[in-house]
Amino acid sequence: MPKPYPSEFRDDVVRVARNREPGVTIEQIARDFGVHPMTLQKWMRRADIDDGVKPGVTRTDSAELREAKKRIRLLEQEVEVLRRAAAYLSQAHLPGKRSTRS
Repeated sequence: MPKPYPSEFRDDVVRVARNREPGVTIEQIARDFGVHPMTLQKWMRRADIDDGVKPGVTRTDSAELREAKKRIRLLEQEVEVLRRAAAYLSQAHLPGKRSTRS
């Protein structure tokens, strides 16, 4: 997988593309900066969403959602451990089972 471009670079290229002179194409700007034209178009769409120009999930919302899902997975694992521990400990107090306590 190719190494991602730094966000400062992406922001600069998008700014140049947005402020381009009439007659200058996205393809020319992409070629000047050494990126594929589709890559630049994706960056511009993402910038429009982040700036609120177009509807969609912003980068910050996406990062928060990723963190929330990670936290949910961790909490679900903790609940499973506690559920298994409770089931194990409840088996020790069933009739007919000998307690290991003295």
